[in-house]
Amino acid sequence: MADGFEGKSPNLSARPAAGPSYTTDITHRYPTFRDEPFKTVHNWLDGKRYDDGAEGLWRINDALYDLEDFARTHPGGAEWIHLTKVTIGDRAGTDITEAFETHHIGRRAELLLPKFFVRRATQPRNCRLTFHEHGFYRTLKRRIREQLGRMDPAPKEHSRRIVDGLLVCVLLTACLAVRLQSYAIGLLCAICVSATVIAAHNFLHQRDNWRMYAFNIAFLSYREWRVSHVMSHHLFPNSLLDMEISAFEPFLCYLPWADLKNSFQRYGSWFYEPFICGSIFLSEYLKRLMDSFSQGKNRFHLDDLIPFLMPAVMYATNPASIGVILQMWLFVVLMGSFFFGMIGLTAGHHHPKALHSGDLFPNDMDFGLYQMATIVERKGVEGSLLKVLTTFGDHYLHHLFPTLDHAILPQLNDVFLATCEEFGAGKRLSSWFSQYIAQNLQLARVRAKKYQS
Repeated sequence: MADGFEGKSPNLSARPAAGPSYTTDITHRYPTFRDEPFKTVHNWLDGKRYDDGAEGLWRINDALYDLEDFARTHPGGAEWIHLTKVTIGDRAGTDITEAFETHHIGRRAELLLPKFFVRRATQPRNCRLTFHEHGFYRTLKRRIREQLGRMDPAPKEHSRRIVDGLLVCVLLTACLAVRLQSYAIGLLCAICVSATVIAAHNFLHQRDNWRMYAFNIAFLSYREWRVSHVMSHHLFPNSLLDMEISAFEPFLCYLPWADLKNSFQRYGSWFYEPFICGSIFLSEYLKRLMDSFSQGKNRFHLDDLIPFLMPAVMYATNPASIGVILQMWLFVVLMGSFFFGMIGLTAGHHHPKALHSGDLFPNDMDFGLYQMATIVERKGVEGSLLKVLTTFGDHYLHHLFPTLDHAILPQLNDVFLATCEEFGAGKRLSSWFSQYIAQNLQLARVRAKKYQS
């Protein structure tokens, strides 16, 4: 039978018979705190620290390391390392195997690791995903590493200019919307806000840089997204560890578990989902406020003032229109959130053809093959960096190598496709409209499927 979880299991009655080599999720344990009614990045991290068996240190594969002293000189920024180790009672540290593998394409970090080695881990890894030397992911990474040495880095400047231009467009259209009291221009501003946030997502994956702060323009937090998106969703897509699935439950239930959702959740969500999309920006900010009060800890940082830049500029150019400013700002934030949610939720994962927790797939599956199985990419944006940056495009390569700028991914496509063909892992594409219909079908899906390579 497929492996399950103590006290938690998807409905297995619809599944085809399978041998002991198949499982229904990438973790051995059901994630601690996953079903908390108030879900935050902090309880996700707390749960991971309880479950990972890192013994108060940083775990990579089956070895434990002490990276405390290295954090301040980490080329990507100290925050990446500090997020993964905060003591919770007598438990601390996390398994950073997947993050280490995907964030370090070159061998420099791998060669430095022995300096920080403490001891071998006493427990097996909680995550089933594997990184065998001649498996799909490491084979592809070696080839990408070689290709990076021959690529032209100049296109990365285009990514920077696009984000800079979008920021200017946000502030310009915001001022014009108030001055002309035009909700049509306000709607254009909302589109620019959504595009700016999505494009800035390219930079929050990278080492610390000022453009990652553009992600905060409308109440989201690049810092929290480095947990919920980078460390959770990107490394463990469509699994029980994916916060971009659990955070929407019980309203949007993407996992194909019959006991997770009733008929109203399966089909009513098709109609109320747009309202959820429109609330994403403000709800994230309110959630941080509530978490700060309930935990007695300040969850805010100086960069959380960035969302107030837009109304400040509106006021500076239209000081006599306070009421109009507040109305227009709220309109822009709500509509920007709507566009962001509708683009993000149909960007490539929530599709009946994509693998989700509850479906059957091989135990000890290669990390790269698992990533490929959870994606159905939106077609129609290829060849345009602006479209790719503002619609979560080039989804396969971005998931496999998230720290690489989107602008250089086309130069890696030939190597990627050749390796996919060698390992029988082809890309799947779907149109914009098909993606929208498909994510509704995924919300309704309760029958599990079996992974086919």
